[in-house]
Amino acid sequence: MKKQRGVSLSGLLMVLVVLAVCALLGFKIFGPYKQFYTIQKVFKTLSVDPEVKSGGRREFMNAWGKYAMTEGDVNVVSSDEIELTKEGNDLLITASYSVRVPLFKNISLLFDFTPSSAAK
Repeated sequence: MKKQRGVSLSGLLMVLVVLAVCALLGFKIFGPYKQFYTIQKVFKTLSVDPEVKSGGRREFMNAWGKYAMTEGDVNVVSSDEIELTKEGNDLLITASYSVRVPLFKNISLLFDFTPSSAAK
């Protein structure tokens, strides 16, 4: 009699449950990271904009408002959380914000993000 090899039904179900939990967690985490990278891209774009570089906070907020209307992901950051710093001729734009992602019942994940125009 040959020895049988392969995955049993209970083993297959356990693997599928683990994969489903990982997939659900991935879907929950995808949104905040997409927002972070969108905000970082907007910061990099605005930091090289000549109008924003030569102007002050008002010019930046006007340009930021235009992106906030078109890019829905940048609304996570409020204007109070954004810092502008001039370093020579360069403009450094940074922010610090938190996102809470509910998983189930009273369990949630908390992400702290710090997008910057200087990030690579």
